[in-house]
Amino acid sequence: MAEGRSGDGASLDTQASLTQVSPHPPAMAVAAAHPAATDAGIAIMAAGGNAFDAAVAVSAVLAVVEPYSSGIGGGGFWLLHQAGNGRDLMIDGRERAPLAAHRDLYLDASGELMAGASLNGPLAAGIPGEPAALVHIAEHYGRLPLAKSLAPAIRLAREGFPVDAIYRRMAAWRLDVLLASPAAAAQFLDDGEVPELGAMIRQPDLALVLEAIAAQGRAGFYAGPVAQALVEGVRAAGGIWSLEDLSSYQVVERDPIVGRYQGWEIVSAAPPSSGGVALVQMLGMLEALEARLGPASSAADRVHRLVEVMRRAYRDRALYLGDPDQVEVPVERLTHPFYAAGLARGIDPTQASPSLPLATGPEGPDTTHFSILDAEGNRVAATLSINYPFGSGFVPPATGVLLNDEMDDFSSQPGVPNAYGLVGGEANAIAPGKRMLSSMSPTFATSEDAVVILGTPGGSRIITMVLHGILAAIEGGDPRDWVAAPRFHHQYLPDEILFEADALEAATQSELIDRGHRLAPAADDFGNMQLIVWDRAAGTVEAASDPRGIGSAEVRVQQGSAGTP
Repeated sequence: MAEGRSGDGASLDTQASLTQVSPHPPAMAVAAAHPAATDAGIAIMAAGGNAFDAAVAVSAVLAVVEPYSSGIGGGGFWLLHQAGNGRDLMIDGRERAPLAAHRDLYLDASGELMAGASLNGPLAAGIPGEPAALVHIAEHYGRLPLAKSLAPAIRLAREGFPVDAIYRRMAAWRLDVLLASPAAAAQFLDDGEVPELGAMIRQPDLALVLEAIAAQGRAGFYAGPVAQALVEGVRAAGGIWSLEDLSSYQVVERDPIVGRYQGWEIVSAAPPSSGGVALVQMLGMLEALEARLGPASSAADRVHRLVEVMRRAYRDRALYLGDPDQVEVPVERLTHPFYAAGLARGIDPTQASPSLPLATGPEGPDTTHFSILDAEGNRVAATLSINYPFGSGFVPPATGVLLNDEMDDFSSQPGVPNAYGLVGGEANAIAPGKRMLSSMSPTFATSEDAVVILGTPGGSRIITMVLHGILAAIEGGDPRDWVAAPRFHHQYLPDEILFEADALEAATQSELIDRGHRLAPAADDFGNMQLIVWDRAAGTVEAASDPRGIGSAEVRVQQGSAGTP
């Protein structure tokens, strides 16, 4: 929940209130996966920026202080709502395959996958989209100079940030890969070892690249000396990037996926994200089941229904979804209520459906998310990633830019699961310049009385975690409970219910097994949800950061703003 902090404006402990209903929020709010990012977003809005300026600042700070989750060597999706005209749009800053990539890039002479080739080193890296996205958002939607919004990240890159327990755990997991890149080892390790708690990570080369972007816009990254250094470093280490790959990269503005459930409008990410399509499908199936069978009669009944709709949505994800600029994605059919009702008719209320092999691997668990609301009602939900922790583990010398390994999100061998167990089909096969399929699902859920801004990291489990968050918000209660609640997940294959501790009571587990479900307790917690709720009827704003992570949420009245009482 929001934490009171000192600074400009009136900080609130848990919520801001108005004496009468206002068309504007009574406060601004940021929920992000790292306190430094939350602080930067609040500071930018307090200095006169809007939610979009804050999104640039938060994205850039996360790129510095969460190198295991996101970065300017990666990409993401920024879901924007403009309060002035009511427009929702998605900024697609997803990475794309190098122009020299081909369908069999990671197969050996025998047609078998080469272990680790799509995960480790520069050959695993797609062309980054985050720098272009930040410039685009600042130029088209922000009101502050790009240099001002990037200043907090530049300062943190130069002055450093302290190592925390999550950093140490992720660096230990990817230690061998980081050691394989001398520039990465120098940047993120201490004499070849995982840094101690509290050690300062300083990234002067990254600060210089961020300064180049601040001064030159996209040319500071995609052209000139920075681009030359990136390409030379990648190619010298066995990658296939070219200067044309960088110069030709373009951000795409897309219409979000929109659906309805129980009087709420759901706005979420469009392809090449699979999130919006899957969410609308799952909610549509749930509504059809409720109409046919009535409310769930028990905890096991509710879990069974959710698992069965998850199963069907993830099957369609594998069969139909990919980059809409290169393959035909039947979005209108997949998101139509009649299609959802047809899928729901195949659900047996008492028996699990089998997940059959598909005739035809997900984002890393350390993606990041943030949510922002400003005092004018502009809002942003953004999910960013470099895929596996510390991405490819490769830093081109003299750049400080840690590269992603998002190429693993393609179907390197259709029908074969990737690093996280997701199976893909032909629609997501590798092709030159193609964007890889994603599960990132930044989402708005709105009713007549409320606005909810949410999202989470978590790889293939992102979509189902956002589903849990939407359903919790519709049911009401304390947002801190929504982000903290234990979760369960099903993704068609493997055919099992993955669940956190305390997510399923013993009696519920027994009944699910009787219905034919296979259960798989999760070894660790998953997700790191960041959420904001504007209750327009009550005139309150609340924000919550998932206790699984180290993030923070802050709500603050901006003095003199449209939303100040």
